[in-house]
Amino acid sequence: MHIFFNTAFTLFGQSVSWDEVIGDITGLLSVWWVAKQNIWTWPIGLVNNVCFLLLFQHAKLFGNSLLQIIFFVEGVYGWWVWQRGRTQGEQQEVIELPVRRPSGAEWIALTVATAAFWPASWALLKHYDDSSPALDSLTTALSLVATYMQAKKMIESWWLWIAVDAISIPLFWSQGLKLTAALFGVFMAVCVVGLLHWQRSYTAERREVAPV
Repeated sequence: MHIFFNTAFTLFGQSVSWDEVIGDITGLLSVWWVAKQNIWTWPIGLVNNVCFLLLFQHAKLFGNSLLQIIFFVEGVYGWWVWQRGRTQGEQQEVIELPVRRPSGAEWIALTVATAAFWPASWALLKHYDDSSPALDSLTTALSLVATYMQAKKMIESWWLWIAVDAISIPLFWSQGLKLTAALFGVFMAVCVVGLLHWQRSYTAERREVAPV
């Protein structure tokens, strides 16, 4: 397993491992494909989870490390939901799961879940000597909620991901993961693209079902 931590190249005077390179590439593909509503985002995301699990453990970011395990489970769930949501139209074309907005009840549940998980995660990470428990636990809580919302194709999931990226960039940079920090800047830009793409899909779908 140590071969994944061999140096691939050096960036800003910091060695970049093969694990970080593979994790960043699969992460970029996964984010781009989910922005385009491509179901392949989920299997490539599972590969990304394994790579980032090893990477964050090595950097003592245990919240983000634990998050990858939960992401893996949520990734399998998201893959199943998107696959189940695909139906055959009259011409046998594939119709994807529609984009939507959260209901009032869902917003309450998601807010409560975030508010409960953040301090619980913070306390746990402080116990295990996490490098940055406050920020690590916050990105963990937001990412869990965002991934669930993404599996359900809720537009607002993109706003949560933008917040996660904004927090993660300085966090990863401070831990010497400079390539990953730079990549999360790219992620933020892709999240904006995803937000706009999903918003257009939502508007188009509502226009199609609106009464004439």
